[in-house]
Amino acid sequence: MTKYFILLLLSFSVFAQNTQKPLIEGKQGMVVSTHPAASEIGLAILKKGGNAIDAAVAVNFALAVCHPSAGNIGGGGFLVYRDKFGNVKALDYREKAPSAASRDMYLDANGNIIPGKSMTGIFSVGVPGTVAGMQEMHDKLGHLPWAELVRPAVDLASKGLLLTEKEARGLNRQRSEFLKENPGKTYLLSAEGKEWKQGDLLVQSDLAVTLERIMTKKAIGFYKGKTARFIVKEMKGQNGLISKKDLKNYQAVWRTPIKSKYKNYQIIGMPPPSSGGVALAQLLQMVAPYSLNKWGPSSDSTIQVMVEAERRVYADRSKWLGDPDFVKVPVNELIDSAYNTKRMSNLNFERATPSSSIQAGTFPGYESPETTHYSIVDGEGNAVSITTTLNNSYGSKVFVGGAGFLLNDEMDDFSAKAGSPNLYGLIGSKANEIQPNKRMLSSMTPTIVEENGQLKMVVGTPGGSTIITSVFQVVLNTLEMGMNMQQAVEYPRFHHQWLPEKITSEPKRFSEEQQIRLQTKGYTFSPVSAIGLVEGILVLPNGNLQGGADSRGDDTVSAY
Repeated sequence: MTKYFILLLLSFSVFAQNTQKPLIEGKQGMVVSTHPAASEIGLAILKKGGNAIDAAVAVNFALAVCHPSAGNIGGGGFLVYRDKFGNVKALDYREKAPSAASRDMYLDANGNIIPGKSMTGIFSVGVPGTVAGMQEMHDKLGHLPWAELVRPAVDLASKGLLLTEKEARGLNRQRSEFLKENPGKTYLLSAEGKEWKQGDLLVQSDLAVTLERIMTKKAIGFYKGKTARFIVKEMKGQNGLISKKDLKNYQAVWRTPIKSKYKNYQIIGMPPPSSGGVALAQLLQMVAPYSLNKWGPSSDSTIQVMVEAERRVYADRSKWLGDPDFVKVPVNELIDSAYNTKRMSNLNFERATPSSSIQAGTFPGYESPETTHYSIVDGEGNAVSITTTLNNSYGSKVFVGGAGFLLNDEMDDFSAKAGSPNLYGLIGSKANEIQPNKRMLSSMTPTIVEENGQLKMVVGTPGGSTIITSVFQVVLNTLEMGMNMQQAVEYPRFHHQWLPEKITSEPKRFSEEQQIRLQTKGYTFSPVSAIGLVEGILVLPNGNLQGGADSRGDDTVSAY
């Protein structure tokens, strides 16, 4: 047995202690989402003859009920899709800045950022895109009638669902914020001021009625009519910015997916205004020349190569990425393999590269400019990778009175001030400054992988700025390190984003001795309890589907 495989087995034993969920395989279809109720609803749609898009629509509306911290109708997201013939599409239903938004709307008279204004409350809300996105993908690619896909969510909201321990804990943590931002409303609050507990029945009557309007009228039932009036009333009551016209004019946009090569794999990702597809392509190109599979997932050399790649990619992200409808984004230049190889040319295994010495690349002709994921493969081989979000956990914390759903706080994903960090510490530039009707930059990284022209993997995760690096690590865990899908999503993760100058890492990812060795080379560590909630599907050589559901959450694989 080689030294590498001994190290690999030892590293598996470390994370196996945290692995709580079994390895699940299926032959005809699979849904992996962050909540068991949503996964089962999606699987039921597949069993009824629905395709992956039908299941995706049903899962989305179910998550709006059972996972209110990120599942939504008041947010937005991205779809990366591959049909059974290998044709790929990308749908952008990201939120947009209201038409009354302005570049300096979060700055005081002295030009300083007003703390919290872009993160919580009515002024943090972008125009929602989720419902428009669901209808657009269904109109183009769906099979079953729309009403059949929304009905399960209506029933879940009206009849109620039993809270999981994690959902109950999340709701209890937000109680004071809900009360502060929603005087007179009782949405998601337990009766008589008591705390929610596992097994309590959560009924959401107003949300059920809102979903019924969507069920009968599709997107018109959200962007016009009664629901739209509720949204505008909420805005006017708190001096918010979203208008009736903003809602009426919102449209989801089909975009060309990012395609890049990694060895004999093709990586299919989301283009801007997501930074995920570009960044993942860069990361994989940067590490491709190195012997990661020989070194193993826990070696110092593997860690250094991955960290140094992340440092350089996030520097590029901070300068170049934004809404392509407003700024010129050098996508082809950023995902050029020669460029990314050159970016790693100054890597020194004896010493960490100071982030202060790393700047974004330069290209001729260019000027500087809580989330949830689900993966689905149907019996015919159509694949869906969707990441959708309210941004921070429970978004803006603002409910739409009478409609019963939460609004996003996506405006914080803009650069409130060039060079200043957002909620996740990400540095932005002019490319991502606020403009009316502009889509804010995102880290969401819904991804599909092909091997020799065949579907290989569907993967994605929530996690703010850590989304990109989490997907990066899980992809390497399967393609390079030989892990199965469940092992790959369970393996402890780390993250570096150029600035601040530190490696955030989960417990048991690094031994004390390894941290000391890397610290002597100039690396700084910052522990966190958890990074991401990855949902993945791996296609095995025999055609079976292998699911990975993250034990960091309620994530669930449903298959048949």
